[in-house]
Amino acid sequence: MGLDRPQAWLLGLPTAAVYGSLALFTTILHNVFLLYYVDTFVSVYKINKMAFWVGETVFLLWNSLNDPLFGWLSDRQFLSSQHRSGAGLSSRAVVLARVRALGWHGPLLALSFLAFWVPWAPAGLQFLLCLCLYDGFLTLVDLHHHALLADLALSAHDRTHLNFYCSLFSAAGSLSVFASYAFWNKEDFSSFRAFCVTLAVSSGLGFLGATQLLRQRVEAARRDPGCSGLAVDCGLCGEELLVGSEETDSITLGQYLRQLARHRNFLWFVSMDLVQVFHCHFNSNFFPLFLEHLLSEHISLSTGSILLGLSYVAPHLNNLYFLSLCRRWGVYAVVRGLFLLKLGLSLLMLLAGPDHLSLLCLFIASNRVFTEGTCKLLTLVVTDLVDEDLVLNHRKQAASALLFGMVALVTKPGQTFAPLLGTWLLCFYTGHDLFQQSLITPVGSAHPWPEPPAPAPAQAPVLRQGCFYLLVLVPITCALLQLFTWSQFTLHGRRLHMVKAQRQNLSQAQTLDVKMV
Repeated sequence: MGLDRPQAWLLGLPTAAVYGSLALFTTILHNVFLLYYVDTFVSVYKINKMAFWVGETVFLLWNSLNDPLFGWLSDRQFLSSQHRSGAGLSSRAVVLARVRALGWHGPLLALSFLAFWVPWAPAGLQFLLCLCLYDGFLTLVDLHHHALLADLALSAHDRTHLNFYCSLFSAAGSLSVFASYAFWNKEDFSSFRAFCVTLAVSSGLGFLGATQLLRQRVEAARRDPGCSGLAVDCGLCGEELLVGSEETDSITLGQYLRQLARHRNFLWFVSMDLVQVFHCHFNSNFFPLFLEHLLSEHISLSTGSILLGLSYVAPHLNNLYFLSLCRRWGVYAVVRGLFLLKLGLSLLMLLAGPDHLSLLCLFIASNRVFTEGTCKLLTLVVTDLVDEDLVLNHRKQAASALLFGMVALVTKPGQTFAPLLGTWLLCFYTGHDLFQQSLITPVGSAHPWPEPPAPAPAQAPVLRQGCFYLLVLVPITCALLQLFTWSQFTLHGRRLHMVKAQRQNLSQAQTLDVKMV
């Protein structure tokens, strides 16, 4: 019996669109979480300050460690020190395993998101448990989703195509930030709670539907002898699950770390990405502070809220253009160009000073948009590092999730350095201690805790000047550091083509071994 018409239409959707839709179901939850979780526990649940900082500290440790932990648990079965024909997993089996994991972890992420908005335990305990549960499932979803980018496609063109749909759906998912303003009310929380339930149900059902459809797409590509359609559809054809009588010796985590320590491009990349993560979170943490002390006399509160919402949507839309440039010039050249652009705009702003309001508004907006856009492009670079890791260490199967986890382990401390170093620099320039004034924005939050008091009139010009120097000197320093580290990164041009060709040869050899078995 053939497929009915609706199911046939669904199976006709490009694999890239189905893959990209998974970003929508994550984004509609995560942006709302970032904006409101602190305000909910502080203003609605009345958590005390000690419980809040204890929860944030435990969350910091868990947030840094769970990426490599889950990556190792996911990919250790793919790592082997010996290569014998008839043993291992095919690319199709790896993709299906990741899709099944997303089918479970996505709905669980939606359930853990719901746990924030209904009080069910003492505020301090609920804050700690909710943060750890939510971040655990978010990490699992992100790791498998990013790993699929490396496993579904080999060519830079196809991976860019997949990332294009991720940016498109992420931009659509960011609209939940604008919708949330209509429901957010600290005095009457019921409407916002109903809004969050709607988001969670939509996300959970979306994950179930998208993973089921993606599994069908993979199966359909395997059965299609013509392999028509996208390269990501054809790359999985003809590969079956390998079952052999000989077992392989799995390498230990220590052996894997020693291999990674010899991976030169990985070390230069994480050095650059640590600065990038710092700069992204610095912009997020201090965005409200810059609006308040540099532009508050010239824009309304509603305009500031709109700018904040746009700052979540614009990077995804802008990334669509960046990805088109990546297809033409390559990711390395585009990222280098963005670093040069950041440096040039920052120097221009420094020379212009804080009194050129139109240029200041443009710089504050573009600084966040370009920085966030660069973060999105770096996922493509990690997939290239996955290929190089496979070729350098002669692996039978790429350890995609584990490598993404190791990148996160090294770079996530930048999330903590951002508010700490930023507040210290502001105190250094102005003598204004944000910790004593309770102006510090917690990691991952767009809301200060609690509402900042207005500075004394005599302090206002000094604080404004300090905010301006912080606004321009941090991007200048970050850009200079990143241009140096990025110049040491060699996985581009001829070397990247060589790595891609060797991985393609390994994939073809594996497929040939399957047919012989």
